[in-house]
Amino acid sequence: MKHGGQLLVDCLKAQGTTRVFCVPGESYLAALDGLYDSGIHTVVTRHEGGATMMAEAHGKLTGAPGIAFVTRGPGATNGASGVHVAMQDSTPMILFIGQVASDQRDREAFQEVDYRAMFAPQAKWVAEIDRTDRIPEYVSRAFHVAQSGRPGPVVLALPEDMLSAPTDAAPAPAATLPQGGAPADQIARVIDAVAQARAPFLIVGGGGWTADAARALGDFADKAQVPVGASFRCQDYLDNRHPNYAGDVGLGINPELEARVKDADLLVALGTRLGEITSGGYTRVVPPTPRQRLVHIYPDASEIGRVYRPEIAVTGPIAAITAQLAAAARSPDIDRADQVAAARASYDAWQQPIETPGDVKMERVIAHLNDALPDDAILTNGAGNYAGWLHRYYRFRGWRTQLAPTSGSMGYGLPAAIAAKLELPGRDVICLAGDGCFQMVSQEFGTACEQGANIVVLVVNNGHYGTIRMHQQKHFPQRQSGTALKNPDFAALARAYGGFGATVARDADFADAFAAARNAGVPAILDLKVSPRALSTTLTLDQRVGTE
Repeated sequence: MKHGGQLLVDCLKAQGTTRVFCVPGESYLAALDGLYDSGIHTVVTRHEGGATMMAEAHGKLTGAPGIAFVTRGPGATNGASGVHVAMQDSTPMILFIGQVASDQRDREAFQEVDYRAMFAPQAKWVAEIDRTDRIPEYVSRAFHVAQSGRPGPVVLALPEDMLSAPTDAAPAPAATLPQGGAPADQIARVIDAVAQARAPFLIVGGGGWTADAARALGDFADKAQVPVGASFRCQDYLDNRHPNYAGDVGLGINPELEARVKDADLLVALGTRLGEITSGGYTRVVPPTPRQRLVHIYPDASEIGRVYRPEIAVTGPIAAITAQLAAAARSPDIDRADQVAAARASYDAWQQPIETPGDVKMERVIAHLNDALPDDAILTNGAGNYAGWLHRYYRFRGWRTQLAPTSGSMGYGLPAAIAAKLELPGRDVICLAGDGCFQMVSQEFGTACEQGANIVVLVVNNGHYGTIRMHQQKHFPQRQSGTALKNPDFAALARAYGGFGATVARDADFADAFAAARNAGVPAILDLKVSPRALSTTLTLDQRVGTE
């Protein structure tokens, strides 16, 4: 017989799990013992938030649930950030949390938390395994729930005595997920609506995509003569060089693109929820009945009509439906080649850089990344205005080359980069992080060094929380309060961990420093000394409201 921890790990192996992320805790010692000689790569992180964000990024990159283990109480609360990212980003993920022994429940025992209450708004399903012989059932259900419909996170609590109890139960087979697409008549309605529209526009996003689906999207857009916009931080869903790609429908949107979305007579939302950022605070697309005719294609029927009332609703696996659309696509009733070309020309013009203050200019940094990186390079970021330069000027050329939180979570970029490099060690992985964003998770650079994850981190060091400073400048000009940062020597921090570190104080030095970091053979940090006056791609500290 085996103990419950061993059975749990056997169940993970049966589901195809190859890597888990964790901070160890005494509440799940039996599971750690099960991992000992399991062959599953166990990545020990420095903070539970780092573990759950790495698991989320793994799920986003692979399409299979990312797995994290954390201990009870503060371990779970620390790890909640990654669960929130997974929910808002529709990413398959499973978080296992150690729990007090079942005979101590409801006494407010040491670090006891009611995880069903805590995680109910953040996860698709939350449960506590009460019997050792039911571990296979719960794990099987967790993998099905995390990947079915709208993908998302599942949380399972593991009482200590349940994990340590002996059992002869066997793992369940790997999850079986729906493979079919949508009914043919629904696909035909979508095709007809797009063909008959005067000025349609397609917005893509959400979970459940694949590289094949991304290629099929390009084929559909080309055949149907429809411009495509990427929802917030989903810019790698269509090769940005594709003639139908019109830009990202998110923060700092191209005004001409925003007008095109608002003026469309048919809006096709393919996989995206049309959340707050993509909808421009629910103004580009107004609920409940948008001014545009709306086709909403989404993997989960419960989301259809939740905010917007569509004229045509289609539910099913997004990858399969996109392939159906590509196969059925036809030319429009009225030629729209000029519309597609105009949308593309507007995107190209929007990409022309606007010069910002300082000796290190982010628009030039991103231009160099465009030229120096291969098509399959993966770029990650967290939250902050520094990401605006990446979103506006970088051209993503392949599926899953962008890992960024649509939830706007600071600190995401570094853990995501580590997870990506561990999964795809032969590819360039570049993390962009603001100085505030980076310092929320800077300890995970030690994880990168321990794991040999040779990422390159570009720390955009401007000495303040730039996004909040921008809002201060708009609403309370020249009255900085609570946004200044005292920063360490980030290059020295990298060297202290055994990595490569260099400081870049002039544009002319970036190319050589970046080449040295890529070739260092160890994780690297480049400390970019960016002017605090450069608040965004268009706003400086010298400007007041309405002057950018």
